[in-house]
Amino acid sequence: MDREVIRQALYEKYIEPTKKKAEKYIGVEIEMPIVNLSKAAVDFDVVHSVTLSFINRFGFKPPGKDDDGNIYSAEDPENGDILSYDCSYNNLELSFGREKNLYNIQNRFFKYYKYLNKEFGRFNYTLTGMGINPYRKYNQNIPIPNGRYRMLFHHLASYKKYRDLPMLFHSYPEYGTFSSASQVQLDVSCEDLPLVLNTFSKLEPIKALLFSNSVLLGENEELLCCRDMFWENSTHGINPHNIGMYDYEFSSIDEILSYIESSSIYCLERADKYINFTPTRLMDYFDKQSVTGEYFDGLEYKTIKFTPRLDDIEYLRTFKFIDLTYRGTIEFRSMCCQPINDSMCIAAFHLGLMNKVKELSRLLQNDRVLYHRGYNAPELRKLLIRRGLPSFIDADNLYALAKKIIDLSYEGLSERKLNEENFLAPLYDRVRLRTNPAKNMLELKNSGVDLPDIILKYGEIEDIKSELTVSL
Repeated sequence: MDREVIRQALYEKYIEPTKKKAEKYIGVEIEMPIVNLSKAAVDFDVVHSVTLSFINRFGFKPPGKDDDGNIYSAEDPENGDILSYDCSYNNLELSFGREKNLYNIQNRFFKYYKYLNKEFGRFNYTLTGMGINPYRKYNQNIPIPNGRYRMLFHHLASYKKYRDLPMLFHSYPEYGTFSSASQVQLDVSCEDLPLVLNTFSKLEPIKALLFSNSVLLGENEELLCCRDMFWENSTHGINPHNIGMYDYEFSSIDEILSYIESSSIYCLERADKYINFTPTRLMDYFDKQSVTGEYFDGLEYKTIKFTPRLDDIEYLRTFKFIDLTYRGTIEFRSMCCQPINDSMCIAAFHLGLMNKVKELSRLLQNDRVLYHRGYNAPELRKLLIRRGLPSFIDADNLYALAKKIIDLSYEGLSERKLNEENFLAPLYDRVRLRTNPAKNMLELKNSGVDLPDIILKYGEIEDIKSELTVSL
């Protein structure tokens, strides 16, 4: 297939949407673990009952049903909000139609959350703000029974086929059933793309310091954000250009397109069948006359051969920490689910900094606390998702740098004149106390607080401070 034709198709999918006038919309997605406080597996019949109650209460329409006829997604036809289950019925997700004001998103989120928790509470269940389901060992960690999630689970579980590769795979192919993230999408303009990707890539180590909240309790409590490892050391990470951070400084749109070309495709849909196959770099994929994959026929997996088509680009999906989407947005996806009361701090942090991206770029380029010390951004992220700081980093200077970055976000939000800077309050507390949600959880646990009480604490909602005063 002609490479220029492929490159043009990629341009139209990823670059062309960024040429529209940037409206400064915000998109927020929050995944949350469902916890059975009785220390037994989450009963999916309970989940389906709560789902029906929710869509009846809020008028959501159920466009998505699994192979058993149960609803796994439903949407508000007026504002575009979506209730769904990500990967499994142990992980509930609330996604919000695009907005220009974070308070509108928070108000709807709290309204939905309170109702859902009340309904789950009737069965001694709760939602909570943790990046790893604390009771995952009790659950049925199985995918939603539909084509997409069955294919995904099969693909992740196929890691043993790739033992000849020079990489280490973890043994948690079902991680999507018990890990929860918080993501934000922001409009971006074409001319700002290289600057945004370069700058926010350098920010990832600081985000690890502030937002880590994914601990495998009882297994690896030194790793405060194990979600990085889940993605990078799975079949998604066979091609490192599909996951993690950009270890590359972009200088042009052409270079961004070349990077996208270097990513791999691993699945598609043909005749209502989801097919997965060996992850293949995109340009190599289109050079093939045929590709061999697997699909589920309702009883077992079978082999199938198919011919690549240009519209297969629709199924190209990477899992970068910072992803350029087909909507003309940048999606920030490296953050764990946060304690429920702090849920908007992620979106606020990124929104404020997007308005100050040039200033942030200068700050990070001139930094000598983390950078210019022999480590690149991906290496620094790996160091800062751990419980202790490496010896070459001075803690006082590190947290002073983190505060400067939060201050920049504060300024960017203040210029919007919507009082959204109030959502940064938890981050100032984390810098002052030199902590993050993962560290807090471990400190509570090690001080003798029972895990059920921590689960409930991380699921609480309190009134946000009406005014935040900081010294800039």
